[in-house]
Amino acid sequence: MAGSLIARSPEVDPKIEKPDDMVTGGVLASFQNFLRKCLIAVISYGPMPKHIAFIMDGNRRYAKFRSIQQGAGHRVGFSALIANLLYCYEMGVRYITVYAFSIDNFKRDPSEVQSLMQLMEEKINELLDNRSVINKINCKINFWGNLDLLAEPVRLAAQKLMASTAGNTGVVLSVCMPYNSTSEIVNAVNEVCTERRDMLQREHASVSNGQAANNSVHSDISVADLDRHMYSAGCPDPDIVIRTSGETRLSNFLLWQTTFSHLQNPDPLWPEFSFRHLVWAILKYQRAYPYLEQNRNVAKKQL
Repeated sequence: MAGSLIARSPEVDPKIEKPDDMVTGGVLASFQNFLRKCLIAVISYGPMPKHIAFIMDGNRRYAKFRSIQQGAGHRVGFSALIANLLYCYEMGVRYITVYAFSIDNFKRDPSEVQSLMQLMEEKINELLDNRSVINKINCKINFWGNLDLLAEPVRLAAQKLMASTAGNTGVVLSVCMPYNSTSEIVNAVNEVCTERRDMLQREHASVSNGQAANNSVHSDISVADLDRHMYSAGCPDPDIVIRTSGETRLSNFLLWQTTFSHLQNPDPLWPEFSFRHLVWAILKYQRAYPYLEQNRNVAKKQL
């Protein structure tokens, strides 16, 4: 409030803060950080999720409701992503996955798609140039999806960011773009088929050279085979899937991985999703945890 009052006064340079305001702001920020850490310590006594997935819905509606440019909603949404990434880090959540751009989004107005591509390139390059957030949480960044569908500058920037963070061992942020679950499953099936074909060709070549046949090669495809070729290979399934804006659809997002996930659809639009919403989501997960574990255990016994 003090900052807004200064901004309205024609006699005060809004870029110059008064010493009292600086002290007040610093004390308030420290107190807020203390309260946040206390709250995290309390909820950490319950079962904590290892992996949270977000469907970041509501950026365009946020811009429309506030009568601002449409792209501005996505920019605020990026700030919300960075804030929630840091909150998850403080809570000990190791894996965060976000649905950033669906393959179906290419059906939108071409000007909007181009604007989103430019925004993606801009934000990826910002992360490359200013690595304060990445270094703070030792973040590894993955991009899941058919990157060949992206504009070349965006694809190259994404590949560069993945390569530059590949050795990091902290929080793992997986950005799904351009992605949908159908494409992921089809890609996994194709990769398994290619793998089997190559193995059979090598076996046939060995037999032709007089070597004994290798009977370990089989034609059946198992769930484990597909798991190995999913974009999410090596990453645990999401404990919580949060779709903001109150929508209840998964919209072809992580269908393979969310059998036992706790699905939530809070009302806030994605740019409005804050620390208190994240805490409430974890509390709801903790309340449902016994039921989720029971379902997992029953499924394991049936295997």
